[in-house]
Amino acid sequence: MQFSRFGTKLSSDAGIISLMDDLGEALRVNPDMIFMGGGNPARIPAMELAFEEALAKTLDDAQLRHQLLGIYQPPQGDPEVLDAVAKLLSREYGWPLTRANVALANGSQSAFFVLFNLFAGEFADGQHKHIQLPLTPEYLGYSDLGISADFFHSAKPEIEILPDHFFKYHVDFQQLHITEATGALCISRPTNPTGNVISDDELAQLDQLAQQHKVPLIVDGAYGTPFPNILFVDGQPHWNENTILVLSLSKLGLPGARTGIVIANPTVIDAFTKANTILSLACGNFGPALARQLLQDEQILHLSRTVVAPFYQARMEHAVQVFKEALAGLPYRIHKPEGAIFLWLWFEGLPISSEALYQRLKQRGVLVVSGHHFFPGLDGHWQHSQECIRVTYCQSPETVEQGASIIADEIRTIYNAQLPRRSD
Repeated sequence: MQFSRFGTKLSSDAGIISLMDDLGEALRVNPDMIFMGGGNPARIPAMELAFEEALAKTLDDAQLRHQLLGIYQPPQGDPEVLDAVAKLLSREYGWPLTRANVALANGSQSAFFVLFNLFAGEFADGQHKHIQLPLTPEYLGYSDLGISADFFHSAKPEIEILPDHFFKYHVDFQQLHITEATGALCISRPTNPTGNVISDDELAQLDQLAQQHKVPLIVDGAYGTPFPNILFVDGQPHWNENTILVLSLSKLGLPGARTGIVIANPTVIDAFTKANTILSLACGNFGPALARQLLQDEQILHLSRTVVAPFYQARMEHAVQVFKEALAGLPYRIHKPEGAIFLWLWFEGLPISSEALYQRLKQRGVLVVSGHHFFPGLDGHWQHSQECIRVTYCQSPETVEQGASIIADEIRTIYNAQLPRRSD
């Protein structure tokens, strides 16, 4: 059977497919696997209770119960949810938002498919435009969303070496080239996979460059403010008429609800809504129904700040300590964890590729994600991209300890195999 170029592209192997296959295997098929790979959020009892209460309130109301499964919502999404999001963000940050600035999607992954292909690809005048990623490594789920070739361009970062086995990426503005072929800039904040939070100054510079070149700045806030607020450093939220902010309910603890939220100017929202309707007909009702309850009295902000963020910060601090102890004596560095739910480990001079390391760890019952998937649009070979892995600390502390021990043992074996043998 022969597929079109579009069909071939979307049915071929991709990093996100490998990741989700591993996730499904670890969570359903092989529960004994130590799962330190995908981005499934942790189970937080207080959040699960809040979701149960929100669902109970929905089911107790006859009209809301009917809306949950019995009707299509308008193409832009549930109007009450749109109003609630606009009201919350306007009150919290002073952004001049109305319902016309907000749209819902069936998850942020599908939202990015629409947004990226609105601003990049083939244009009627013959131009071919790309999405510029100002900083790499960047989210592997972006890599295969473009429906044309040469879709992403990315820039190598500056690497700041920090004490105590830490390091940090910064946007290298000397490496960042915005041209007439640039359709949009996109940055995740906090960044998946590294936990990096670009500074307010870096974000302001990117905003200035985007406006100067008359292209939108897309900010992926799946882990950021205002919810789920998985931030361990200060980082001010950002939005203006030239910014497209994408939020999600997934990392709040609702990945199965598949609910993304797009905040943009009305022109972008109108185009996004029309394209999303063609692709999906309508957004699902379950996630927005829970969001409607959580948005009341700003409960979603309170939960994000007092439950979600402290939970993950404690898990992060434990994971850092565990890996430092396990990897002692090895040439490793940890990206300074400033947000999200991952540690990004860099093994300098790793004798094998990160993909080979992933396969070896999988054979030992530990799932991680090979770092080479996270460099979309980067020209040329960069050895650093073969020396990193992403691990999550969402599992129990005991599971993280077991996984770290096996990872460290395998890394030690790999490096020791490269040591020269003594002649005597």
